[in-house]
Amino acid sequence: MPRLLTIAVLFALTLTPVVSSQQPSPVDALKTKPEQTNFEETSRYDDVVTFLNELMKAAPKAIHVKSYGTTHEGRALPLAVVGASDVTPDAVRRTNKIRVYIQGNIHAGEVEGKESAQMLLRDLVAGRRAEWLDKMVFLVAPIFNADGNEKVALNNRGRQHGPMGGQGTRPNAQGLNINRDHMKLDTPEAQAFVKMMNDYDPHVLMDLHTTNGTRHAYYLTYSPPLNPSTDPTIIDLLRKQWFPWLTDTVRQKHGWDFYYYGNLEGGRGASAERAWRSFDHRPRFNNNYIGLRNRFGLLSEAYAYATFKDRITATNRFIEENLNFVTANAARIRDLARDADRRKIVGESLGVRAQMAKSADAVEILLGEVTQEKHPKDGHLMDLRADVKKPEKMAEYGIFTATETERVPTTYYIPPGNQTAVTLLRAHGISFTPLAFSRARSLEVEEFQIDTNTQAQNPSEGHRERTVTGKWVRTKREVPEGTIELPMNQPLARLAFYLVEPRSDDGLVTWNFMDEQLTADPKVYSIVRSVK
Repeated sequence: MPRLLTIAVLFALTLTPVVSSQQPSPVDALKTKPEQTNFEETSRYDDVVTFLNELMKAAPKAIHVKSYGTTHEGRALPLAVVGASDVTPDAVRRTNKIRVYIQGNIHAGEVEGKESAQMLLRDLVAGRRAEWLDKMVFLVAPIFNADGNEKVALNNRGRQHGPMGGQGTRPNAQGLNINRDHMKLDTPEAQAFVKMMNDYDPHVLMDLHTTNGTRHAYYLTYSPPLNPSTDPTIIDLLRKQWFPWLTDTVRQKHGWDFYYYGNLEGGRGASAERAWRSFDHRPRFNNNYIGLRNRFGLLSEAYAYATFKDRITATNRFIEENLNFVTANAARIRDLARDADRRKIVGESLGVRAQMAKSADAVEILLGEVTQEKHPKDGHLMDLRADVKKPEKMAEYGIFTATETERVPTTYYIPPGNQTAVTLLRAHGISFTPLAFSRARSLEVEEFQIDTNTQAQNPSEGHRERTVTGKWVRTKREVPEGTIELPMNQPLARLAFYLVEPRSDDGLVTWNFMDEQLTADPKVYSIVRSVK
């Protein structure tokens, strides 16, 4: 048996709490790898597994750990549950608490979330935050890209300041970016995440990253879901109350500045606009995907040029104050998620493509400076945050508006022969049923008549993305036996819409799930929709 698979099997077995014959060590005596090494090194996979097992030995009733999936190389992915009687989805749901999922290491060179997640679990098991556990049950996945985590090199993150012992890689062992895989689900890690979503249905999710872009003065930047088809009540709470409160609280308590994620662009020519620009609206990204599921997706990006210790501290503070907000607003968060699930979107026009929108007013961005140091082991240059703030007013492109919209129908009809598409919809937890008649029937529907059908020249994440243009036209269609009926009066209707609509920039067409039909250059899309 290969060694990595052996580790995975042993990990799965050791996840069962064992009562030691010796007196367990106090929980506070357990230290993460950075704490053990004066913040010189980050945790390897075995370090995380050992830390979780030691927490369970110290407090077998307080924390439960399971494997919720397996990586490409066969490592078991750990999910720690605190605040429920056991790890099963039924037990977690029966708590009737807000379910909070916290994930580190989707990009395995961005290691701060992995360390903060372990520290959070230690605090919870030690009983220091009883007020959180009164309102929340925690689902914590410290090491999501476990394979990439083990491919350590000193300069995997360019000029990032440490950890000096090196860090892992951005992609997983397939060479794919898991944070571009939430719609197509090519990686076993993304498949495990989506299954976790279907099983546990967390209300609040934090995806913890590190950014090495613009030299700014923020210790951490953040983002809500960015797709304009997200339920607006989710966005309103995050943008109008939640994140402003977080920013003010961290500044008042610690004197540290947080702000919306962005990078400085422009300014090269006399007329070039200097602007703070966000990243991408498409749900292939974790926080955007979560938004289309009617849940609160919070992205954090610790600042790569702060010290490793400060990056962990910034991530800890991000987690802490978000959890304080959830504690104070638990009922409201639950109600908003429930109401978003129940809200009828049939007949609405939702975006299928989008672009960044300029804010009405200029904003003040805190730019910063760095000094340079040589890495003590191989001499490559690192940037180190200087304690400098240079406020500058500039345009902000922090939200997205739809450039193309489509009507949400009552139903989509998926004909036989689209099994790969049906399998993907099922994996996402989207509900559908076979039509309730046993032979072909003529129905009045709308079909999408294709005008153009193009494919990208260069591959992205293992695919040559496809784009079609055209329009929906009313017609009569012979709907054959075996046709799948996909109703749009379900909680995941926004996600289903974005996957199925042919013009979507992140759907079945984009990721080649419909290629068997589309490479023949047809004049109509095989999936049809109801006229209302």
